[in-house]
Amino acid sequence: MIIRRSIFSFITAVLTALLLIGANVSAQEPSPLKGKRVLYVWGGWMGHEPDKCRDIFVPWMESEGAAVTVSETLDSYIISDLEKDFDLIVQTWTMGTITGPQAKALEEAVKSGVGLAGWHGGLGDSFRNNTEYQFMVGGQWVAHPGGVIDYRVNIIDKKDPVTKGLTDFAMHSEQYYMHVDPNVKVLATTTFTNEKADWIGGCTIPVAWKKVYGKGRVFYSSLGHVASDFKVPQALEIQKRGIRWAAMSRFEPMEAWKQPVYKGSKKK
Repeated sequence: MIIRRSIFSFITAVLTALLLIGANVSAQEPSPLKGKRVLYVWGGWMGHEPDKCRDIFVPWMESEGAAVTVSETLDSYIISDLEKDFDLIVQTWTMGTITGPQAKALEEAVKSGVGLAGWHGGLGDSFRNNTEYQFMVGGQWVAHPGGVIDYRVNIIDKKDPVTKGLTDFAMHSEQYYMHVDPNVKVLATTTFTNEKADWIGGCTIPVAWKKVYGKGRVFYSSLGHVASDFKVPQALEIQKRGIRWAAMSRFEPMEAWKQPVYKGSKKK
């Protein structure tokens, strides 16, 4: 049994490596990030290592041809003319407080067509005081039962470019239990056990999704509690692909979808 599992793990690792090599080969074509103007905003609670994540994603975006402006203040949302100066905003800012003018500027920029992307608490637990912000992102963190644990991520949309070709994978990190907009396009999920909270055993929660806010594309992944989480190839690839997708907000038609979880009864 141990030998069989080892062989299976080896085969899975090889297939994942081949997949990511293929993704890198296709990335030799002009990246969607090429020529895009990106505002990268980081800060808030340092336990999520926003500085180390910055050092992963900013050089990568620049390597793909993006012009990246890095900011350590939420005032960058009001100092700049976001609608004119940027095509994409990547935010990693956890448990902060956003002012009315800062939030309005960010929300109006995304409504106008500026893309927005982020991960974990840096986008999904940024401003607990602002419900319109949460409406824009499509979800809000509420719990991670057990803290850092072992869990699985399941790819449920195997056709979307963000997750196409990827397989289910294991994480050792915080498993985010979130309150989620029922009309996001869910790409990956995770299912909770009853070990840490017996009333949620069997509950499935989205891990990665797309959504629209006004004319803007919004991408979110709950992976990435700390920078080392992105050593998991699938976690990193999902985030990179999601950023590329959001960067095209102004440049490609928005795909049409409506996936409400709760459907109203039809009138007779």
